[in-house]
Amino acid sequence: MRLIYRKLASFLRREDGPTAVEYAVMLALIVVVCLTAISTLGKQANNTYSNIGTKLSATTAS
Repeated sequence: MRLIYRKLASFLRREDGPTAVEYAVMLALIVVVCLTAISTLGKQANNTYSNIGTKLSATTAS
């Protein structure tokens, strides 16, 4: 029983486990921010190209 207690206490004292979790959380947040930014920029670029296409086709039709 003491061995289990010592191993548990040693695991809780070490800092590599929590550090890895912190890095994983930071990475997940960065990925979410990047995906949101790419999605927003993609929609804006699509709107811009659609507007340009509409104006060009209106110009050539006249």
